[in-house]
Amino acid sequence: MRLLLATLFTVLALLSAVVHAEVWGFVDEHGEVHLADRQLDKHYQLFTRSGALGTAPSAKGLPQVATPAVSAARAAQYHHLIEQTAREYSLDPALLHAIITVESGYSPNAVSPKGAVGLMQVLPATGERFGITALDNPKANLRAGSRYLKFLLTQFNQDLPLVLAAYNAGEGAVQQYRNSIPPFPETRDYVAKVLAVYQQRSGTLPAAPSRRGGRVSATIAPDQPL
Repeated sequence: MRLLLATLFTVLALLSAVVHAEVWGFVDEHGEVHLADRQLDKHYQLFTRSGALGTAPSAKGLPQVATPAVSAARAAQYHHLIEQTAREYSLDPALLHAIITVESGYSPNAVSPKGAVGLMQVLPATGERFGITALDNPKANLRAGSRYLKFLLTQFNQDLPLVLAAYNAGEGAVQQYRNSIPPFPETRDYVAKVLAVYQQRSGTLPAAPSRRGGRVSATIAPDQPL
């Protein structure tokens, strides 16, 4: 119990010193606490995720929207596959669920008027761009959408509202408007809906982009008084 409390105090101290959305860590067999702002390997477990450390400025001015309703049974059908894909690409499964909720309502056969296909509504050209063409296959569709999402997270410095805007309207549109959400009603509505679902599923708000701080470790003596 004392080791657990010490670990929590260490985490809180880290959070007060840096601005990160997540803190991952573990305690090794020698009592050393390892902390990082991302999952560095399988030993790291998520301690805390918080968007209260700073809401992304790009999210301001979005419309108020209702959270889309989806079939719980249909969502459950793809839960394992989404979790697996999220681990493969180091993405938050709650974010993938939020995008899929808004994009297709978990329908693998959904096709948009513009030709986007499947769970994550991936355009054939986007699938080819990231090396995947069998977009009618749910697993392949998730991988294509996740690869594109991972690319956009890097392209826009983890600024989630901008990433979502680019996923909907293309990164060129976001860049055209000087790295802001384009004034297209469809895109602004889309971003607001995905953020609403994401917040509902994960309890977080989009955090302001920040530089990654790597890892932190500290040794806690088992008999050290707290």
